[in-house]
Amino acid sequence: MIMRSSITRTIITRDTALAAVASAFVLSLQVAGAQAASPEFCSQYARAALTQVKIGYELPRCRGGMQGTRWSQEFRVHYEWCLANPPAAAETERGVRTGFLDSCRR
Repeated sequence: MIMRSSITRTIITRDTALAAVASAFVLSLQVAGAQAASPEFCSQYARAALTQVKIGYELPRCRGGMQGTRWSQEFRVHYEWCLANPPAAAETERGVRTGFLDSCRR
């Protein structure tokens, strides 16, 4: 009887552990989805990013430092990046571009 009880505990423990891991995985997917920015937000974000890029290219002091996807002239690049990130990250990106543009104006 001791042997059977030990096996039963092992199975229950294993099943409980698997259920906990599966639940955590599903929860992480839901949280990740909840954190991603919405298409509406990202559309607005991408339009604003393109405005900042345009301003940057109009400022001679900025042109040399505008490298990488942050300064892409393509709507799709900004939009897709935004969709893969939380709104707070998009706001941070917008702030970095704003700070760079402000430094070029001085």
